Amino acid sequence: MNRLKSLLIAALCLPLFCQAKQIAIVIDDIGNNQRDLEILNLPGQVTFSILPHTPYSQIFAERASKTHKELLLHVPMQALDKTKALGPGALTDTMTKSELQTTLGHALASLPQVKGVNNHMGSELTQLTEPMKWTMEVLKKRGLYFLDSRTTSQSEAQNVANLYGVANVSRHVFLDNNVTQNQLQHQLEELKSKAEHFNYAIAIAHPYPETVTFLQQALPELQRQGFELVPLSQLVETKYIQLAKAEQRQGE
Repeated sequence: MNRLKSLLIAALCLPLFCQAKQIAIVIDDIGNNQRDLEILNLPGQVTFSILPHTPYSQIFAERASKTHKELLLHVPMQALDKTKALGPGALTDTMTKSELQTTLGHALASLPQVKGVNNHMGSELTQLTEPMKWTMEVLKKRGLYFLDSRTTSQSEAQNVANLYGVANVSRHVFLDNNVTQNQLQHQLEELKSKAEHFNYAIAIAHPYPETVTFLQQALPELQRQGFELVPLSQLVETKYIQLAKAEQRQGE
């Protein structure tokens, strides 16, 4: 793990990675409401994460694909608060390996357009090594990446993903835990600060009307300020290109 950290630091110093301040914004919780379909009108390369087996999941995926928007599967995972309703397609801490992998496989089969997976809730499940191993086995076979939503600071998801050779990243900022204009702007400034520091940053937002209205105005402004809005997979690919180059440098 220390070697991986040193490679990441070295990768961030490579010129190619430092050419642009890239931002990926992922809109979670897509699929339950018809109004979600209107979010496809957001400007730029926004990434969308779709809840499985929801009323508008498949029609959203079909329309998004036609407009070349990137999609994730937003798979529900066990929360620490056991009273929270997880929704269809959920992965829980009581599942066997076969049950978990079958459930995840069915969800992925329903949305073949997705390029990756991130967790919906999951503050408990992402801390558990065995369920994360079973999850990463499925993603590895399908060539999908994993975005850790980081609903807990104790997440083991990326450690296990690295163990199984699954490409992975984690979010830096939740944009809309509070949907007042001031707080949305505050979180956007935090995102920009992360992008300035790391040369890239990842935000998760939700299909709230206030968030959508805010992003309609904010996204074009980001570009004018010198940030590049990119699909999440572009940041994933860049990360691993730079890791490979950093490793090559250290071996010279």
